[in-house]
Amino acid sequence: MADTYYRKGFGLKGEIHGTLVSDYHSALVDEVRARGYSLTAGDLTIRLAREFGFCYGVDRAVEYAYETRAKFPDRRIFLVGEIIHNPHVNAKLEAMGIVIIRRSEAGEFDFSAVTAEDAVILPAFGVTKAAFDQLRAVGCVLVDTTCGSVLNVWKRVESYARDGFTAVIHGKYQHEETKATASQATMFPGGRYIVVRDMAEARELCEYIEHGGGAAALQQRFRVVSSPGFEPERDLARLGVANQTTMLSGESLAIAAELRKAMIARYGEAQVAQRFRTFDTICSATQDRQDAVLRLLEDAVDVMVVIGGYNSSNTNHLAALCAKRVPTFHIEDSSCLDSTAGTVRHKPVGAHQEVQMAGWLGADVRVVGVTAGASTPNNKVGETVERVFATRGIDLAAAVT
Repeated sequence: MADTYYRKGFGLKGEIHGTLVSDYHSALVDEVRARGYSLTAGDLTIRLAREFGFCYGVDRAVEYAYETRAKFPDRRIFLVGEIIHNPHVNAKLEAMGIVIIRRSEAGEFDFSAVTAEDAVILPAFGVTKAAFDQLRAVGCVLVDTTCGSVLNVWKRVESYARDGFTAVIHGKYQHEETKATASQATMFPGGRYIVVRDMAEARELCEYIEHGGGAAALQQRFRVVSSPGFEPERDLARLGVANQTTMLSGESLAIAAELRKAMIARYGEAQVAQRFRTFDTICSATQDRQDAVLRLLEDAVDVMVVIGGYNSSNTNHLAALCAKRVPTFHIEDSSCLDSTAGTVRHKPVGAHQEVQMAGWLGADVRVVGVTAGASTPNNKVGETVERVFATRGIDLAAAVT
């Protein structure tokens, strides 16, 4: 794959550094960090989680996309889906002339416009084996930004398939990463997978494993999210658990424990090692951000603001963690805060649409916690911090020296 397949960039980091800083850096975020992740002005304090925003994998993906534009200034450049789940970053890439290939209503990508003279960027989530093979056949330059944590999950799933274990993937089936991970299981003859979104779906598998019966109903229930020809009696006899890297760690571990209990109940403790495997494949950055927001919530925080794309899985999970403790507002960016009217547009946990709320920053709110998903750039965090203070009528530039 030499000359047309790249996973390590082009050595142009110095050339693109200034543009990246201009597009995504925030001096205000640097200031808040320097003050111990806390900033007070007037009667309001903002506290930042100690881990938030761009993770290493996202940094790398965005950097490689910018390098690709610099390396091939005269080529057409395509991007398979969104590079990450942040509308501002994707809009920046489009402004650079990178064409985003979006899924059709049927859920597939159409690569018919791509030629051997073009360059194609694969996103941080990865792509399915079928999509990869199709692009390789075209002969175009491929710049693969798939996150290392995702590749680690793929290795686990591949090992399950080789050894005759069905991969039970805790994830969202429509998410690009989970689709790509599931495709790895079917690379090997007899490779199988089934995707469970949450504990409730996992318990349906457990019920069948322990008590049997209802195979046809189970096949129908999971027909869209399991490998072709999935047969419960055959394919739930040996299980390997994996996860979409951005899921809630605690839930993934609980699902694995529940499935293990079911296998013991069916086959006995002596056989569990031959019939069940699990590895914690939540990425370290996701875990760090979840741990950091939980530590932040141990302090006296009155409300939480979570910044990130509404289709970002890890951002939605951060919002869900926060909402269990305090009023939480998941916003896409600072434009969701109207500092004059005192309103907020946000997506409540579990909702599919934004709602608008007045008076969210009441006079009784003294401490606002802020965090951001792994695909949210620092400048969007800084703009939000500034807008929160403005909502309280505080001119941050004048108040902070």
